[in-house]
Amino acid sequence: MNLIRPIEPRDFPALVRFAHESGHGFTSLPKHDAQLQSKIDRAEVAFHDGPNAKGGAGFLFVMEDADSGEVLGTSGIEARVGIEDALYHYHLSRVVHSSRELDIHNTVDVLTLCNDYSNATEICTLFLTGAARARHNGYLLSRFRFLFMAQRPQLFADTVIAEMRGRSDSEGRSPFWGWLQKHFFSMDLADAVHRVGMGQKSFIAELMPRYPVYVSLLDDDAQATIGQVHDDTAPALKLLQREGFGWRGYIDPFDAGPTVEAQRDAIATAARSCELRAQVVPHINGPTSLITNTRQAAFRAVLMPAQQGDNILNIDDATARALDVCSGDPVRVASME
Repeated sequence: MNLIRPIEPRDFPALVRFAHESGHGFTSLPKHDAQLQSKIDRAEVAFHDGPNAKGGAGFLFVMEDADSGEVLGTSGIEARVGIEDALYHYHLSRVVHSSRELDIHNTVDVLTLCNDYSNATEICTLFLTGAARARHNGYLLSRFRFLFMAQRPQLFADTVIAEMRGRSDSEGRSPFWGWLQKHFFSMDLADAVHRVGMGQKSFIAELMPRYPVYVSLLDDDAQATIGQVHDDTAPALKLLQREGFGWRGYIDPFDAGPTVEAQRDAIATAARSCELRAQVVPHINGPTSLITNTRQAAFRAVLMPAQQGDNILNIDDATARALDVCSGDPVRVASME
């Protein structure tokens, strides 16, 4: 059985390993020990602040093999983004150039640098080791976050976003960034991503084009990547689309990957979840369900068989131990669909 729990100091070696395994373009896992340790420290503060967690809290979780203790993956939630550090996106929109006298009417796409998602909640830092990318581990590592938010909505914004990794080659080269680099920057994508991961974002406003960029001015390869995801990210995007996330034209300013959004209370897993009382029984024949306890610092989530009754959820002993609950304790559950 695999379970989800808050990250702890002992997970630092695993987080370092994930940062190196995640490859190019993964800004939320910088290959820098001090920054990774800071993420753990910040998460500890967020989890232990209870209902008084600050608006800019960062919650980071790990997936653990309950039998061996091996850490298999990580994912996180940023309660409010763009407050302490600016959050930049390009927004894809259209403008019309028209002349009635000449009977000419042209519609063109433009990219405008913006901070429109400031104060939104972001789900982020989703990484699962290659050996664990089987069964329903990706489902568990992504969707439990929606139950965590549903249990404490006061900590999170109405709008939830996810920045999806854009297209790049095996060396981390992005056609979109290649065009920007040629005309406005003197650094490769890996350097730019590293700086963002280190919290150094001022160069974006200083060097990015100050005016809307006409998409037709970009080369064909750069245009083709706008709103497209990396092959490794495609399954994660499909999962979010099934949850109700959609793309409104916002892209990452480095690799042009799409940023998708949903309204917190309308996310499918959260909307169909409910809080029940645990009832521990010897055996369960019910459907596999996503189950969490209702705590914060001692949060746990699993994907296990369960059976709903009248205001109760029947679970077996192993599930109860993993969640650290007894009969009568509250749990939140969502069916696996």
